[in-house]
Amino acid sequence: MVSVTPPQVHRWTRHEYHRLAELGFFEGRRVELIEGQVIDMAAMRSPHAVAIDLVDAALKTVFGSGYYIRQQKPFVVSDISEPEPDVAVVQGSIRDYTDAHPTAAALLVEVADTSVSYDRKFKGSLYAKAGVAEYWIVNLVKRQLEVYRQPVVDDQATYGWHYAKVSTYQSGQSIAPLNAQRVAVENLLP
Repeated sequence: MVSVTPPQVHRWTRHEYHRLAELGFFEGRRVELIEGQVIDMAAMRSPHAVAIDLVDAALKTVFGSGYYIRQQKPFVVSDISEPEPDVAVVQGSIRDYTDAHPTAAALLVEVADTSVSYDRKFKGSLYAKAGVAEYWIVNLVKRQLEVYRQPVVDDQATYGWHYAKVSTYQSGQSIAPLNAQRVAVENLLP
């Protein structure tokens, strides 16, 4: 009797992912490493780009010294996940990340137009798994802010974690990120 081994999906490590990038494999493409898979990201439209800058500016005014606001830079979740959130609020300063990307964040933000459901299901579960206490989605389609807090284990979630507390904020409302002052939702929307 012949033993049949089903095909296996290769899960890329961060090391392999970085090596592929060094070799130019991703040249001209926006990609992220999510749980061992290289994910092509959609092209960024103008409202998305403007929203990233608005979020960056707003968060710089409400987080004091001791925090660094990063735009679309790697965030290490594990050896097989290195997403690039649109905005990340991390402790420390720019030079603290000379040798390695951050592995913890006070807040991660994704701006979403075409990726709303992906950012809820996949990124939300991934960031909860990483222990990020607060995750925001600036939902450009509905012109609202979705706030996710309290990561908890959930066997039914995509990566085994989800956020227990979910709130939605509209223009005219404000929100205080954990460890920061209030920010007006309209200041985040283009």
